[in-house]
Amino acid sequence: MNKTSPVTAVVATGVGAALFFVLGRFVVIPTPVPNTTINLQYALLAVFALLYGPVVAGLMGFIGHFLIDATSYGPWWSWIVASAIAGLIMGFMMMKDRVQEDGLAKGGLVRFNVAVITAHVVAWIVAAPLLDIVMYSEPANKVFTQGAVAGVANILTTAIIGSLIVVAYAKTRTSAGSLQEKE
Repeated sequence: MNKTSPVTAVVATGVGAALFFVLGRFVVIPTPVPNTTINLQYALLAVFALLYGPVVAGLMGFIGHFLIDATSYGPWWSWIVASAIAGLIMGFMMMKDRVQEDGLAKGGLVRFNVAVITAHVVAWIVAAPLLDIVMYSEPANKVFTQGAVAGVANILTTAIIGSLIVVAYAKTRTSAGSLQEKE
């Protein structure tokens, strides 16, 4: 399991939330579904979840999404919470991966993408629509359509871009015990 010092966790949370905000506020691709966009910041959220764990990823998603909403149309709490849920789930599911120490272990990319799919399904196809209905009395057909589009878009962008980032990062890591003295 990754051990992250409290100072590293605070810095990673701050940097991650800032990057999440910049990508989510300024790099968005519209969809035909109202108030639903294709977002690239979730690939970064998944990488931070892998590297720093669930607390950093959950806070990064919550703070970053809050900042996006606060600087545009106002906080939409159901989706802010869903971003935090996505980060938490990815972080918990990838806690045992040691990409920082050992690089990308066999099956690591599969585990990464299973965590990504699970997190986005729970966050966007289940939690966000249900919270929209409970918190804002939104019509079910509208919010489940938005959640499905957001979920599928986030799964695809996170799986593709996140996987490329993880593979590139893993290539920079040296496996533990790989340096041996020549005789």
